[in-house]
Amino acid sequence: MSYLHHLEELRRRIIVCVVALAAAVGVCWFFAWDILHVLERPAGNVVLHYMKPMEPFLVRFKLALYGGVLLALPVILFEVMAFLSPALKKNERKYTVVVMAMLVVFFGVGVVIGYYFILPVGIKWLLNIAGGQMKPVISASEYVTFAGWFMLAIGIAFETPMFIWMLVALRVLTPEQLRKQWRWAYLVILVFSAIITPDWSPVTMLLVAIPMVILYEISILLAKFTVRKRSAAAEAAG
Repeated sequence: MSYLHHLEELRRRIIVCVVALAAAVGVCWFFAWDILHVLERPAGNVVLHYMKPMEPFLVRFKLALYGGVLLALPVILFEVMAFLSPALKKNERKYTVVVMAMLVVFFGVGVVIGYYFILPVGIKWLLNIAGGQMKPVISASEYVTFAGWFMLAIGIAFETPMFIWMLVALRVLTPEQLRKQWRWAYLVILVFSAIITPDWSPVTMLLVAIPMVILYEISILLAKFTVRKRSAAAEAAG
């Protein structure tokens, strides 16, 4: 396939992703307040307020956007995998559907862990800093941005094994490189965890970092399995 054909293929798949996302956002617009009720549960009994006339519209749009990303995720991942699949060997392409399913599963697991175990701890810690000397008046727009971006970030972080597997399958990385550079990988994980945690406290940072370290080790196992299968296929063909 020529360079121009690759660009045309990329353009077509981007259009499909944009259309899927726009349709998903349109659907989620009608369920935005239901999404808000779900999203505000980790905050406990905190009442959200709006400060500006435009804020309810912006809050609803943000909720529809976050929900739309989650709803359109399978389509987006399918288009990404379909675009990358020509770079894979024939015996590796058969795993495309499995990889896409695993991407969705890992993302979902990350969102669930962030929602139930990390976000409530972070919000409670932040609110308790006031020590009863102040009463919270939390902007709905600020809270939705805060919680929505965190859950998207933790979901993406949990895709680590699949991203690394794709780099190994494309021969960009090897299992030996992954094992050799583990110190740098752990450092990057700690920095990333500190950035995306809502309160920047060591407790919530570790709640994010520990699963990511485990996922990094899992990704090395997946990489070794991929290389072993590739070598066995090459020997069989030889």
